[in-house]
Amino acid sequence: MTDTQNSPKSILSVLAHPDDESFGMGGTLALYAKRGVPVTLACATLGEAGIIPEGMLKEGQDAASLRKAELECAVKELGISQLILLGFRDSGMLGWEANHHPDALIAQPLQVVVDRVLEVMRQTQPDIVLTFDPIGGYRHPDHIRTHEATVKAFETYRAEHPHPGKLKLLFHLMPAGFLKAGIISLRLAGRDPRHYGEGGDIDLVDIASQNFPRHYVIRYNSVAKQVEAACSCHVSQGGNNRGAEKVNLLMRLMNRPVDHYMQAWPLPAPRRRLDDLFKDSE
Repeated sequence: MTDTQNSPKSILSVLAHPDDESFGMGGTLALYAKRGVPVTLACATLGEAGIIPEGMLKEGQDAASLRKAELECAVKELGISQLILLGFRDSGMLGWEANHHPDALIAQPLQVVVDRVLEVMRQTQPDIVLTFDPIGGYRHPDHIRTHEATVKAFETYRAEHPHPGKLKLLFHLMPAGFLKAGIISLRLAGRDPRHYGEGGDIDLVDIASQNFPRHYVIRYNSVAKQVEAACSCHVSQGGNNRGAEKVNLLMRLMNRPVDHYMQAWPLPAPRRRLDDLFKDSE
């Protein structure tokens, strides 16, 4: 492996679907891209199982091609340097028919996914790798499989690297304040927060109960408009209206645009939270 100690720092984000990059860690990706850091996005699927509003697909167009175009739009808005498609298929939520498609991400042997992610790591040689937390944010099976594959691929990448102590593996975390506020709002509206989402298969109470440590808090006020624009690219996922509203609501509830991360490697020592992914504990 090439000695990267003196090369420019770079970031690799490994995610599952088009829109994960915008509605999740988009602020972080845009912020570091604006600072001149090469940012690569590896997207495992094209969101084929996503629900597309009636009448949105043009003649001859399918969900994959539509969502790929939306992803490319968002990548441009965020300033991401390189988009790499891993070539798997969206599995949908647990229990969906899409789980059983032969190309579905969760239908693949884990090592097949690991090998593909490792190939990308070797190609891009990132200093920092970002992915989902251990429950995939909201227990989406594709998110969890992406997390598992990224962790295992990183172990090999780290073992091969000439300076493994310079590498970092970080997990993006759902904002606790946003989740708690959402639970309260749903209950006030007479809705069950344990059965959220179009299929009622997202348990916000369970998600909010997770107690992952938060080692990095990244504030991205300077690129908040870019994040809104990226969210708006994902029209099929509500980005033209609900997307911007989600981002604005999050900012109001948290009183600032912010992303949270848990550090998985190197194992963090007890310390205060840091505000820059390239900072190390003191």
